[in-house]
Amino acid sequence: MTKFEDQVVISGAGRSDFGRRAGRSELDLAVDACRDAITDAGLTAADIDGVVAWPGEVPAPPGFTGPAALRVSDALALGELTFHGAWTEGASQLAGFFSACHAVAAGVARHVLVYRATTESTGQGTGGRQATSPADAGGIVGHLQWLRPFGAVSAAHWMGLMAARYVHEYGLKREQLGWLAVNHRAHAALTPHAVYREPITLDDYLASRMISTPLCLFDCDVPCDAAVAFVVSAAETVPGLRKPVRIEAIGSAFAGRPYWDQFTHPTDMAAHAAARHLWSRTDLRQGDVDVAQLYDGFSFITLAWLEALGFCGPGEAGAFIEGRERIRIGGELPLNTGGGQLSGGRVHGHSLLYENCVQLRGEAGERQVADAEVALTSAGAGPLGGAVLLTALR
Repeated sequence: MTKFEDQVVISGAGRSDFGRRAGRSELDLAVDACRDAITDAGLTAADIDGVVAWPGEVPAPPGFTGPAALRVSDALALGELTFHGAWTEGASQLAGFFSACHAVAAGVARHVLVYRATTESTGQGTGGRQATSPADAGGIVGHLQWLRPFGAVSAAHWMGLMAARYVHEYGLKREQLGWLAVNHRAHAALTPHAVYREPITLDDYLASRMISTPLCLFDCDVPCDAAVAFVVSAAETVPGLRKPVRIEAIGSAFAGRPYWDQFTHPTDMAAHAAARHLWSRTDLRQGDVDVAQLYDGFSFITLAWLEALGFCGPGEAGAFIEGRERIRIGGELPLNTGGGQLSGGRVHGHSLLYENCVQLRGEAGERQVADAEVALTSAGAGPLGGAVLLTALR
């Protein structure tokens, strides 16, 4: 099968500092991450001929969007761009990355910079998560008109309802779900840039306050001030790159209704179509995956991805993660080795892709997965779903 993925590589991966209320602008963070990615690739600003932002400057709560692509281009003093833009919809929060891959594979550009910058933690101010809730941004429109009247104002409520149904159908125990939070925090303790690095126990998890039953505080990801960036390059440029990572397959298919509240089953989200699409584009299978970063905007989403991707059967994710023996570094499927978004900080899937690049290069330090050759990243929940399978380029 001829695949567009064979025409592209991730040549550079960069990040800014991660923090809570860092006191820096989104543009400042984005420029840091982009410069880091360009340098990491062994390129200069003059080599970049494309820039893509996710999501770009669109109406949104404070700190959510990040700067527009052309503002970042100006700050970096880039030259002529043959590809630029922003993606607010698409297969997942990695839609901008997917679009960069398509542009490079089509020959529109040779080195496309992709970034995600956020200051959501600062945007909250003293108002907590309610200050950055999308419920009232731009008015009550679309699916929110059916959810807002019943008090379902944020993704915590929508995911809480799905998780509660899953508990009812499969008997998932809070003690099982809690192992994800414990696991991710243990991995964050090995990650210098993670937001929360102090280990937690299962007892700590069970004692934390409830947010939207059955999801408690430690089931929710951590808003932060941070930026992550990548350079997607033409495969023909590999000889001049520092340490590129190969893109084996991308899953970006969508099936079903594009609404958070209209799924036929609690795990019947866009993840399923994306997973099917991913595996259809590669001869590799679940047993070949050495390390995985699966989306954890809420812990339940990770369970849904484990099942959608076929690492376990329907209703089996709780048993799969219980005790964390399978998902710790050194286990059968090392999961969210940088702390994920539950402890590392929420950059909407981009930090997960960054972690896999670091792992495949053997540059993860204390959290390095031995002999990592194949890495899987997923992003999105509800009507959003996308996945990327990467392999080391030796």
